[in-house]
Amino acid sequence: MTQVRDFQVRRDALREHRLVTAALPEVGSGEVLMSVDVFALTANNVTYAVAGDMMNYWDFFPAEENFGRVPVWGFGNVVQSNAEGIEVGERFYGYFPMSSHLLVAPTRLGPGGFTDGVAHRQHLNRVYNNYQRVSADPGYDPARETEQMLLRPLFTTSFLIDDFLTDNDCFGARQVLLTSASSKTSLGLAHLLQGRDGVEVVGLTSAANRDFCVGLGCYDRVVTYPDLESLDGDVPSVVVDMAGDAPLRARIHRHFGAALKHDCMVGVTHWEAPPEQAELPGPKPTMFFAPSQIQKRAADWGPGGFEQRVGAAWTEFLGSSSNWFEVRREQGPEAVATRWLEAVENRLPPTCGQLLSL
Repeated sequence: MTQVRDFQVRRDALREHRLVTAALPEVGSGEVLMSVDVFALTANNVTYAVAGDMMNYWDFFPAEENFGRVPVWGFGNVVQSNAEGIEVGERFYGYFPMSSHLLVAPTRLGPGGFTDGVAHRQHLNRVYNNYQRVSADPGYDPARETEQMLLRPLFTTSFLIDDFLTDNDCFGARQVLLTSASSKTSLGLAHLLQGRDGVEVVGLTSAANRDFCVGLGCYDRVVTYPDLESLDGDVPSVVVDMAGDAPLRARIHRHFGAALKHDCMVGVTHWEAPPEQAELPGPKPTMFFAPSQIQKRAADWGPGGFEQRVGAAWTEFLGSSSNWFEVRREQGPEAVATRWLEAVENRLPPTCGQLLSL
């Protein structure tokens, strides 16, 4: 390919998109050009776009004219290298734009990979700036790249939420409610919460996704959104909210009232729901920011401690996730545009593992 292709979306109107092409960039001293071989598309990427300004996600891969490049997780191959220690043909896993290429400036280069030192990323969390060299990753399996792209970033978030709840003794709750129960982050968290003494895991989902959630067996109970009020409102509860649906949140707060011990906001799969209109009873919704929990545990557990623990949990989780979805891999701007609109409109079925490339 002799050109860079960038799929860009309008930051204040996510359905509006465009394809921008340009000549391949010159690779300067210390720089590396990677081709973006394949990336996963999930509801999590819509969250990146919806929270792009608030959480600085648009800053990773800037664009012009109020457009942005949505971050995705995937694999890239080195096609040009002027950085010592990185060879053409090497394969890396990490945070990419929905593009055909990415120019990086590797720093902190080691056997396991590097950190992108490009100037515009220096104020951003290093967790998202790291690229793993697959040849040195003990958890890498070329036969499981699909799961790594689709599930590992979301499972890491699930692990951190589970750890956060453990760290706070589940806020004294006997019930954990997970909205968007069919989302991959909710499913990973439900898997981790299974078997916790004295805590029931309840998945909240649409009628269309109820059977899917029930069939996985990771929830103690699955309740559709219209039936929310059938739950006992006096049971001390925590909600982990992947939906970001303000009317749904209001119903949860009003139903449980003082019995709601914590409202952990994570995702915005229902990002077009009307905004909140009034102050809610119960605890104030609190945004969960995964990098903060990573930093805390890195300090608590010492060098390599976090990676060891999440790696062990990930390996165990893989054994239960192989039959969750069917992989759909497509290539080209039209396919990317079509699937992006499906994701924005929450029409990606939970049984689909969507992989794309430009």
